[in-house]
Amino acid sequence: MSLLEVRDLKKHFPIRTGVFKRTTGHVYAVDGVSFNVEKGETMGLVGESGGGKSTVGRTVLRLTEATGGEVTFEGIDVMKASRSDMNTLRKDMQIVFQDPYASLNPRMRIRDIVGEALKIHGIGTEAERKKRVADLLETVGLNSEHAERYPHEFSGGQRQRIGIARALSLNPKLIVLDEPVSALDVSIRAQVLNLLEDLQDEFGLTYLFVSHDLSVVKHISDRVAVMYLGKIVEISDSAVLYTMPQHPYTEALLSAVPIPDPHTERARRRIVLEGDVPSPANPPSGCVFHPRCPRAQEICTTAMPRLTVMGDAGERHEVACYFPARFGDGKRVVSDKPYTDALPEPKA
Repeated sequence: MSLLEVRDLKKHFPIRTGVFKRTTGHVYAVDGVSFNVEKGETMGLVGESGGGKSTVGRTVLRLTEATGGEVTFEGIDVMKASRSDMNTLRKDMQIVFQDPYASLNPRMRIRDIVGEALKIHGIGTEAERKKRVADLLETVGLNSEHAERYPHEFSGGQRQRIGIARALSLNPKLIVLDEPVSALDVSIRAQVLNLLEDLQDEFGLTYLFVSHDLSVVKHISDRVAVMYLGKIVEISDSAVLYTMPQHPYTEALLSAVPIPDPHTERARRRIVLEGDVPSPANPPSGCVFHPRCPRAQEICTTAMPRLTVMGDAGERHEVACYFPARFGDGKRVVSDKPYTDALPEPKA
């Protein structure tokens, strides 16, 4: 059984206008997302800004209430859990936020920030909590003396280490990492990523890693889910996705990742998508990517293709596309006939 199972997750934010704030529409931030996260693995969630990645992470933890769908953590239905059950689940499900400056209370000392969850859950005595905070700070590469300082006395990388220490305080099983290194310098980014990998090995952690940076995701993830406009369009093992992408959106994203070899970089073809990302308040009919897709045909405008196991690159490679790239004998082929297995199942 997977540690985390997400089925048809939806989060629609209402659009309210006028004096009486009537609901005149919805922003479909997350619209039917499904995936599993196995114990001990890192699942990467990637896509352009505004695609719904961070909303998925927050909704899984019920920091944002879902509009629909199911989230199961170790067999427990998170969406139906009572307040007391959620307090228990909070010990096992933690988050590291994107902004290391906004995520720490500037009026609290580090000892109180890191030890706050211990105090809320009534874990240990005051002395034991103080010792736990000191150990956590040393675990993430800081000194125990830093516990008496305030957030403004630290750099961005140090603040993010404090955020990681806070997430570790209750010995969680799952940590949602919401763009944890996007606000950091490149050299500091590498240090934090290496720290996260070391902590995963040491404590047996499971990560849901949200990022728009595919090079970062490639470094840390075991599997990757690609999101576009509130939907997952491709899921695969990391190594397979980066060598044999099958969805045209994934291909375009990977073509934009710079390669640190000038000869290879000059020789490869960059895929430039035409048009702008449609508004999540008014998504296109059919496949959400079809207005920008170079392979789009009439069938793409009728219904959103469902995630389908392709089989070319293994049983864990799923693609939502009527015209995916297929690989065989070292060749890449795109058929001009639609892949009918991707057609959605008829509604009962």
